[in-house]
Amino acid sequence: MSKRESNKILENCKVIDIADKGKSVARSKSGEIVFLENAVPGDVVDVIIKRKRKGTFIGKILRFNLKSKERVKPLCEHFGVCGGCKWQNMNYNSQLFYKEKRVHENLSRIGKIKPKTVFPILASKQIYYYRNKMEYSFSNTRWLSESEIKSKKKFTREALGLHKKGRWDKIVDIKKCHLQDDISNTIRNGIKKFAIESQVDFFNPYKNEGLLRNLMIKITSTNDIMVLIQFGFKSDFIYKLLNFLKNSFENINSILYVINTKPNDSIYDQKVNLFYGRDYITEKICGLRFKINAKTFFQTNSTQAEKLFYLVKKFLEPSKNDILYDLYSGIGTIGQILSKDVKKVVGIDIVEDSINYANENSKLNNISNTKYFSGDMKDIFTQAFIIENGKPTVSIVNPPREGIDKKVIEKIIDTKPKKIVYVSCNSSTLARDLFIFQKTYEISKLQTVDMFPHTSHVENVVLLKKLINV
Repeated sequence: MSKRESNKILENCKVIDIADKGKSVARSKSGEIVFLENAVPGDVVDVIIKRKRKGTFIGKILRFNLKSKERVKPLCEHFGVCGGCKWQNMNYNSQLFYKEKRVHENLSRIGKIKPKTVFPILASKQIYYYRNKMEYSFSNTRWLSESEIKSKKKFTREALGLHKKGRWDKIVDIKKCHLQDDISNTIRNGIKKFAIESQVDFFNPYKNEGLLRNLMIKITSTNDIMVLIQFGFKSDFIYKLLNFLKNSFENINSILYVINTKPNDSIYDQKVNLFYGRDYITEKICGLRFKINAKTFFQTNSTQAEKLFYLVKKFLEPSKNDILYDLYSGIGTIGQILSKDVKKVVGIDIVEDSINYANENSKLNNISNTKYFSGDMKDIFTQAFIIENGKPTVSIVNPPREGIDKKVIEKIIDTKPKKIVYVSCNSSTLARDLFIFQKTYEISKLQTVDMFPHTSHVENVVLLKKLINV
């Protein structure tokens, strides 16, 4: 971008839409498209151009000339700095509208997909305190506001919170988060206070050093609480902190810790150590109970997850003679909820811990018609596997954000299930995959489910019906 374009000021730009990842889209009077943070469709703003990308501009709001009727006052004091919620400044009905709009645009643009029947987006009853899992980072390089920097005062640099928008290296110190039950705030603030008083080192992301790294809190609808802390090295202080947790919060059911010397905070290749209680907590959903450990995936919004699972059942309409393949099964939730309606459930997932817990959950729920297998879908889901376990008559696929590998799609098509329900958290990869499926399957039904209020993320449930004579 030329120096002339950089720092260029565009006046009276109208915010017209929401793009991927929740950024707002504005258009100047002369037609330039500018992507902005913290703007709401209907705002009219003056912006300064910061950089150019693929023919569009990235800008920063200088002033508001007109504020949108879709605006609301954010509840959280950290809004606009913290990267956790991007849409608290937009009323919830508008959030739903733009989420649904984006899904339909991606299906049409990327996959040339137009489902036969589209149901309205399913709103979340709770728009705050809905998450069952939160992860926070410790840092000795707390994000300082412009006013703090300009004051030239000395500030405490320790932080325990969430990442600054767009920054891997800066943490916003969170006093109160509105996404998880308030006990989460009490636990997090208690840990931070104890650590500061004990004068231990918070993590330095630049040097990959420091004792305190990461905090994960899981809370189920049955009020089970799991707390996991990641440490950068072994230390006697670990047991002091964990004992503090045990003695200060009697309602914690599981206290775990990890010694992680890697540059990243992923625990999937790390040993999780049990300090107190059980190494799992229990969630109750759709009348069944599910054990969840530190590494296993479970939908982050338990209330909406129950609605989503019932929607999958409604779309699939399983029968007692069906063999159901639950691909990317996780801990077995959807398959086990449908198990009483089918002859057999066969589940596959790449995470070994998830498959171990899927088997545990079958025992916990007295379900005897499920079989689970751990491994990469491309390696496990073969013709020999299908011969051994039975040909699926119906299938569920619930892949991660990157969608389904093309070879796996081809194998699913080869097995010819009469119905497939595709659950997706990424409408872009969903559209790409449906483009392949639609040669053999009718894209029959679509319903978007809002699992994540105040963010741009949603889940999508799609019914595919096998075309006749294909």
